[in-house]
Amino acid sequence: MPASPSTARAINDRHALRLLQQEGPLTAGQLKQLTGLSRPTVADLVERLTAAGLIAVVGEAGEQRRGPNARVYGIVADRAHLAALDIRTEGVAVTVADLVGRVLAEASAPIGDDTGTGPAVEQAVTLVERVVKEAGAGRLHTVGIGAPGLIDPASGELRDSSGLPEWHRRLVAALQERLPEARVSVENETNLAALAEQRDGVARDRDTFVLLWLGHGTGAAVVLDGALRRGASGGTGEIGFLPVPGTAALPSSKDCEGGFHSLAASGAVVDLAARYGVAAEPGQEPSVVGVVRAAVGVVRSAVREARETGAGVSESPAAVPAARFLDALADRVAVAVASVVAILDPGCVVLGGEVGQAGGDELAARVQDRIARMTPLPTEVRTTTLGGGAVLRGALLTARERAQEELFTPGERPVQRW
Repeated sequence: MPASPSTARAINDRHALRLLQQEGPLTAGQLKQLTGLSRPTVADLVERLTAAGLIAVVGEAGEQRRGPNARVYGIVADRAHLAALDIRTEGVAVTVADLVGRVLAEASAPIGDDTGTGPAVEQAVTLVERVVKEAGAGRLHTVGIGAPGLIDPASGELRDSSGLPEWHRRLVAALQERLPEARVSVENETNLAALAEQRDGVARDRDTFVLLWLGHGTGAAVVLDGALRRGASGGTGEIGFLPVPGTAALPSSKDCEGGFHSLAASGAVVDLAARYGVAAEPGQEPSVVGVVRAAVGVVRSAVREARETGAGVSESPAAVPAARFLDALADRVAVAVASVVAILDPGCVVLGGEVGQAGGDELAARVQDRIARMTPLPTEVRTTTLGGGAVLRGALLTARERAQEELFTPGERPVQRW
C-alpha cells in the first residue's frame, strides 16, 4: 500500500536528517539532489525540521551565481547532549558530546580496589557531573555505558557477576537516580568495542566478524550479517570461560580461572613475558601493555636493522626472547581464535583491546599464520585501530543513535534543550 501523507513526510524528514548527519551542513538544493525529492517537498521538510528545532541555518553557500547565496542548513548540535562511560574494574572514563557526536569534554579517574562500594559510586557520579559541567551541557538526554559482565537481554540490566566490583551495578542505578530525565542504558564493553570497529574502525568493510578483546581481561563479540549477537542470556562472547589446554584446572560457573582467561588475561601475559625475559620499556611498570609493546618494539627494530645490514633477525640477542614471547602469546591467542572460527566461520577476527593494539601487526600476523595451519576455513586476522578507546567510542555511538532515534521520530517535537 502507498504510504499516507504523514508517513511519507516522516520518511522524508528522517532521510534528510540522516544525510545532514552523514554529510554535514547542506543547502536545500543539495538535499533535493541527494534525496531525489521535488523542490516543494524539500522546502516543506526544511520548514518542518526548522520549526521543530532540529535544523537551523548555519551559513551560506559560496556558489558563484546570480542572486542571493543559498542558505546552508545543519543539525542543531546542542539540541541534545549525550554522555558515554567506560567502566573498568580499576576506574571509569567519561565523554560528553552533542547530538552529532562532537566530543565536548572528557575525563577519567582511577578507582582503587580498596574503595568501598558507596564511595566508588560517588566518585564515578561526581566525575560524570564534572564533565557535564565542563562541556556546558546542562541536562543529558542519553547516557550510554559500557561495562564488563553479562547484560540481561530482557531487562537490559547489568547482572551480578562474580569477580566484578559491586559498584558497577550500583553506578547504573545511581546515574538513573541523579539524572532522572536521561535515558540510561548499559551494554557489554566488548560488544560496544565491536560496534565501534564496525562503524569507525578496522571492520568497516565487514558485516560478519568476531572481535577478540585482549586487555585486563578477555572477551569476544560476535557480529553476524551486520547484527550484534548477544545470545539467549546475553553471554555470547564470554570466551574467558572457554576450556583450553595448558591450564591447571577447568573453569567453573562462578570463576573463569582455568579457562582462556588463565592464558591471555593481563596477569598471565605478564608472567609469560617474564618467563622469556621480556621486560617493559625502560621507566615503565611491567604491565601487560608495557611488555607486549616492548617486545614488538624490539622485534621491529631488529627487522629494520637486518634489512639495513643484511644480517638475520635471529642474530640480534634482544630480538630472540622478544620474538619467542610473541610466538608463545600467539599460540595462546590462536587457541581461542580457532575455536571461534570452527563454530562461526566469521572470515575475519579482530584482535582488540589494549593488548591487541600493542601487539599490532606483529601479533596478528603470528596468529593468522597459526590459524591457517589449524583450520581449512579462510580467516583474516586484523589489528584494532581503536584499541582500548573502542568501548567509549561504541558507547557514544549507541547513545547518539538512541537520541537521534527519538528526536528524529515524527510527531510533536517540542523544542527543548537537553
